[in-house]
Amino acid sequence: MAAAEGETPVDDGAPPPGALYSFGTPWPELNQGLSYSDTFRCADADAATTLTEFYSTNYKSSAPLPGWIKRIRNGQITVDGEVVTDPDTTLRDGSKLVYHRLPWQEPFAPYLLEVLYEDDDMVALNKPSGLQVLPKGLFQQRTVLAQLQMKDWKMTSCCSKRKHVQSHPVPVHRLGRGTSGLLLCAKTKVAKVRLASYFAEGAINAGNKRDKPEFKEERKISKFYRALVTGILDNDEVVVTQPIGLVHYPGVAEGLYAACSSGKPAMSKVCVLERLSLQNHTLVQVEIHSGRPHQIRIHLAYIGHPLVDDPLYGIGGYPKFVEPESTGPDSSFAYDGGYERPLQPVPGDCGYHLHAHWLVLCHPTTNKMVKVTAPLPQILQTQEECRATFERGTFTSRCEHKATLALR
Repeated sequence: MAAAEGETPVDDGAPPPGALYSFGTPWPELNQGLSYSDTFRCADADAATTLTEFYSTNYKSSAPLPGWIKRIRNGQITVDGEVVTDPDTTLRDGSKLVYHRLPWQEPFAPYLLEVLYEDDDMVALNKPSGLQVLPKGLFQQRTVLAQLQMKDWKMTSCCSKRKHVQSHPVPVHRLGRGTSGLLLCAKTKVAKVRLASYFAEGAINAGNKRDKPEFKEERKISKFYRALVTGILDNDEVVVTQPIGLVHYPGVAEGLYAACSSGKPAMSKVCVLERLSLQNHTLVQVEIHSGRPHQIRIHLAYIGHPLVDDPLYGIGGYPKFVEPESTGPDSSFAYDGGYERPLQPVPGDCGYHLHAHWLVLCHPTTNKMVKVTAPLPQILQTQEECRATFERGTFTSRCEHKATLALR
């Protein structure tokens, strides 16, 4: 399948092996900032609430009290359309509040994306580790979604006449920021609805089969990951059905996903590809039936084999560190009086080795089976795959080939 007419890779080089083409726009130094709207409701007519009290009480995780005072005095908050700089301003019931967060420099993130498959309904990307899929937290612009929005997508004349064509593709499932590999995106509203339903069906089936797990029935989509885990797995195949739910975790206001008996059903099938006794690591393939947040990281940690260099999840599928809530300054945060980073690891931290390797799905409009594969990072290749890669000339040198094997 050829690249779209007129498409020019940003790096002006040949597409990576297995990719049709690559694209991406370098990130600006600062993003455009954000605005957050609220309507103040007074529960007690006799109790006065100041602007500072409202924000410091309702948005503790955003900034401490001094941070909110600084933002107000800096003119970053409007009340009913007027800029207010007095922190002790008393609010009236129904007041419309808007907090204008100043533009800030987001942490480093790669920007180039590889296109592995593309037609008029969907596009499959190879996402690099370190790039967030959707806006959240510090990453509001440096995301896959932003790159999809910035690209000029070419549609065939037939497709352009069809209804429900979106202005840009949108991701239909999640990949953690530290996870690399296949990310499926929909180009049309019909494809978005159908592809999203495929993923939802997997989660429902996982719940129905929690007591008798199996992976044999026909599904609209099957996803396979490659991971490097600590320790040596004894069994060649393990099916994990531990539920996943939210638990309290310092610094994460909405809670952290972890192994939780009261959580939602989840199912993962782990197959051993290679046991690396010298490094005390195991290379595995993981097929997931459901798609809970951080499912593979949690399930592998739950069975006693966390991902190598995972900063967050330890044995049992629970956070390694649960300490009293504390935060510390981070130079990458905005200079607008707040946003302090938790001192303990958070879900978006990278370092682990997990790659969405390949998937098979029923095409959302043609119903034909489609298989897409994302090339493996060298550290997640078996020794045989490493040798084949070296013979094809993908490694830059024999030293690099030996170094990759030594790392594992």
